Amino acid sequence: MRSFLLLALAGATAMTACSASVEPPAVPTTPQGSRHPERRGIALLPVSGLQTLAKPGEDFVVEPRRSLAVTDEVILARFSLEEVMNRLAEQSGIPGLTGLRLYQEWWDSQRKAPGLGLGGPHCGDSLLPDGKPGFNGFSFTCPREEWRQALENPFVEPATNPAAYVPIGLFNRFDLAAEDGSDCGEYRIVFARRSGLTDPNKRNLIAFEGVLPNPKPKKGLEGCRKVARFWAELSQEPDAAARAEALHRFYFEGVGKFPPVIHIDHFGNATEHGTGQVRTNQFMHNIWTLREFRLRKRCTGDTCVMRFEPDTVKTNPAGVLFSAKVDHPQKEAFAEALVSQVEALATNDLLRYTLDVEDRFNSGQSNSSGTENLYAHQLGNGESPLRRKLQERLNSLGIPLTPANIVARTQTLTCAGCHQLSTGASLGGGLTWPTKTTLFTFVHVSERTTEEGPDGPRFALSEALVGTFLPARQQLLEAFLERRPPFDKHPGPDDECEEVRGARAGEKDKPGKDKPGKDRCDEDDD
Repeated sequence: MRSFLLLALAGATAMTACSASVEPPAVPTTPQGSRHPERRGIALLPVSGLQTLAKPGEDFVVEPRRSLAVTDEVILARFSLEEVMNRLAEQSGIPGLTGLRLYQEWWDSQRKAPGLGLGGPHCGDSLLPDGKPGFNGFSFTCPREEWRQALENPFVEPATNPAAYVPIGLFNRFDLAAEDGSDCGEYRIVFARRSGLTDPNKRNLIAFEGVLPNPKPKKGLEGCRKVARFWAELSQEPDAAARAEALHRFYFEGVGKFPPVIHIDHFGNATEHGTGQVRTNQFMHNIWTLREFRLRKRCTGDTCVMRFEPDTVKTNPAGVLFSAKVDHPQKEAFAEALVSQVEALATNDLLRYTLDVEDRFNSGQSNSSGTENLYAHQLGNGESPLRRKLQERLNSLGIPLTPANIVARTQTLTCAGCHQLSTGASLGGGLTWPTKTTLFTFVHVSERTTEEGPDGPRFALSEALVGTFLPARQQLLEAFLERRPPFDKHPGPDDECEEVRGARAGEKDKPGKDKPGKDRCDEDDD
């Protein structure tokens, strides 16, 4: 079988700019099971213990720092924020839209109108009953100091400009592929503002998290096999420059029938399939917060605009909904919704308990400092309707956890919890959320810490990522490629096609035989 990595190196046809589309709905429908940007799809499938990791000599041995989390400076030098922004602007097909304009309008959304006066969304557009800024009916810090980036050009003199962005990681999230194969997972590029390298009060991180559609959805998850092979084969390529070129093609041009990751439809513009997002970890204000944006193109007649629009932070219920003291019109409905998912949250596996939050409960920010997203603090120690309902549900299911355990597990699934608030938290059932050192406060890949790798300096990863999350992703990717449980239920199309090709080889020289027509096995060679 041809190496998919070699195919990537050989070249692929770049995607052309898409044509103008009809105006999408105000908030694209998010497919059920795709609301959580970290836990969905095959990530939740039970895989045998870590002893099932492939061993040297087997077909697929995944090296995590080559095939799952790439932070080598020599490889990342091939990537730039300017190229990402310019490519997205070009794909819009909107005359006059540049990557710089797209960037500046994005950050203009972090202050009150009129800002640049270009008509985009601003953080004070929605107000709560008390007259303060809100988002989705919950409190929203406005303005944020990040708005000042609307006046900057991060693309000039990128090696020295404090406003420029440095690429610090490429992340393979094949583990987030939909179980039905409707998409092939999420692929990320993380950038960090250069000023944050030296000034902790001037940090800002941006993660472009593109969901890659399956070009052969009728084949289900098997349609994703080539993209899984592509990443796995990076582990066997000793040349860092070759890996850099292959990865650049994967992100910007696509390989085989897979489109490029960097495409407007993969960051929120598409509505017909699961789509990704852009998330930020913002440190330029006194409250450190994580936010979410979606890139949306909207057309009225022949006039189109495209912007990064602030969105709710998924699986981030507003802290007030847990409060025993503060009222909110959504509290009763949220309590019922949370109680209905106690069983999923009680799964006694650190990586597989989960929660599906209706978007009406999500806030527009996930604060990693302060008490807004500290759910245990909001719940308190006294009696409350939420605590009582959770206990009743736990009792009815015979689950030996407490309401505090369920709330603590819910918190770990938020951005703020995973990045900071849940560090070292006891979750009941013998589970403890991974700890991190002070070097990785609020982040899992640090622009402020480097280490020496086999190919030179690379940005360091948190202990939680290296010790807990990456081994599980490695285990799952290897199990999929080796067709080990839970991916061993059916013979793969590649196996079937090998048999077909073998039969053809034996028949092709027989006289009187017609040339077979093109079928699925021919398509697999594309």
